[in-house]
Amino acid sequence: MIAAAGLCGGLVLWGVGLGMRTAQVLLLGAWVLLPMVVMAGTELLRRTAPRTALIVGTVALIADQFTTGSVATVLMYTDVMYAAVLYGTPASARRIPRITGFITVAMTVGFSAWLQTVDSLLIGLATGLVAFGPATTGALVRNHRDAAEAARLRARQTALLAEIDRTQAVTAERSRMARELHDMVANHLSAIAIHSTAALSLDDERTSRDALGVIRENSVAGLAEMRRLIGLLREGDTEREPAAAPTLEALDILVDQARTNGASSGLGFTLTDRRATAAAQGAGPGGALPAPVELAAYRIVQESLTNALKHAVPGTVAVELGLTDRTLDVRVTSPFGDRPGPRAPGSGAGLVGMRERIALLDGVFEAGPVASTGGAGRVWVVRAELPVGAAAPAGEGDGTR
Repeated sequence: MIAAAGLCGGLVLWGVGLGMRTAQVLLLGAWVLLPMVVMAGTELLRRTAPRTALIVGTVALIADQFTTGSVATVLMYTDVMYAAVLYGTPASARRIPRITGFITVAMTVGFSAWLQTVDSLLIGLATGLVAFGPATTGALVRNHRDAAEAARLRARQTALLAEIDRTQAVTAERSRMARELHDMVANHLSAIAIHSTAALSLDDERTSRDALGVIRENSVAGLAEMRRLIGLLREGDTEREPAAAPTLEALDILVDQARTNGASSGLGFTLTDRRATAAAQGAGPGGALPAPVELAAYRIVQESLTNALKHAVPGTVAVELGLTDRTLDVRVTSPFGDRPGPRAPGSGAGLVGMRERIALLDGVFEAGPVASTGGAGRVWVVRAELPVGAAAPAGEGDGTR
């Protein structure tokens, strides 16, 4: 459209005999149409080949100076110059305004020194309007477009990063919920599964009654835990006070519950807490343990006791806590071997959850069978080291239960 409009306008100007020069012209008549047609052709290349269009257009403009000249040719050349900066390569966009600026200054100074008249300044002004002006305009427009494109790109990147953060946050929250649900409910359901299997397999009224009592106790406790979790997850439940996270002070209750659940399986449970002694000897830092560390340690002991109820052979399950300047040490040892009688199935999710908890705190976690210290058989050991920084023990006393 630009090429057609320029060519038609040039033909109209030539038809009415309106030219730019009448004296000192080498080529008269229709010769003015040749540069005009070539310049119109360069307009077709202003986007696809702007550099080629500028070179050819410059030649056509120089050739136009030997004819009567046409305003249409000059105007089309300014558009070609503008397009060469706007659509050309970044290097061309930087060089063309500098080159046209140098040419404008050179033309002004050169013709002023040669002609030594004030009118010679008009030659420099015309050169600036035809070359430097369009090139500078193209550079400004290109800079604005590049800035707008960069802003759009940053906006897209920000949106993408926000979506990635949202997805990671949702995934992390789902993993946390899965760990909490598993740790809170699996203990009770495992006890229910073991005692219900025993009640069904043993034809003894007293054993069945005891098993039913344990089943009822664990089902009620598990239901309470489920209600607490649902209350925390329900949206808009602002009236309900969030339940406090369990701490290491509740390990006595946890071990007593495991002792009750494991009595029928021949399991005994002991708890050895050396944190207070370590603190008295100056081995532990001062202050309270961080809440995430206490929660992680509690959940590790809880899951280890649940696994012992599921898989351990008759014997003693030992829970040990220790404290150093940098870590809270948790160790749970249970008898390992072929277990007779009923046992609850396991999925391995508990070990995965414990590893995830320790990894979130940059701690150390190990779990697996090792040879017992007495040399007879093997034991399953769960060991965790949780960084405490400047934290201090939260419990008092040092004893074995």
